[in-house]
Amino acid sequence: MLIIEWIAIGLLLLLATIVLLFARRAYYARAGGTIRCDLRVTTLLDGRGWSPGFARFVDDEMRWYRLFSFAIRPKRVLSRRGLTVQSRRLPEGQERLTMPTDWIILRCMGHQAPVEIAMALSTVTGFSSWIEAGPPDYQSPRLSVPDWPAA
Repeated sequence: MLIIEWIAIGLLLLLATIVLLFARRAYYARAGGTIRCDLRVTTLLDGRGWSPGFARFVDDEMRWYRLFSFAIRPKRVLSRRGLTVQSRRLPEGQERLTMPTDWIILRCMGHQAPVEIAMALSTVTGFSSWIEAGPPDYQSPRLSVPDWPAA
């Protein structure tokens, strides 16, 4: 009987963890301005280092949260000021196995360091508009994005 109780407690904790992860995501999504995107957290190996997550746009910041995390604070914050999209490409090699087929990878340059963001093609337009939509006195560097790669 004791084993069954421990198994039940373990399953209950697992269920509570899953509910908490979904509740966290729903809390941020309720406020609006969220998109599903992956961020490359390490570039040690080609095609690896991608972490699934979602981003929330708040004023002049894009706050990126890991999908499977209990953290309340964002893992990465990108400021619109000084952020430019240097290039865009389709997923290559092992990236094609982990990302949906309609996703695009953007290489962005900000104040800190280059960052790679993967998102759906339909989301790229909104992201580009957000970068360009600064206040009237905002001197944004325009997007310098080459033509789309051949599919």
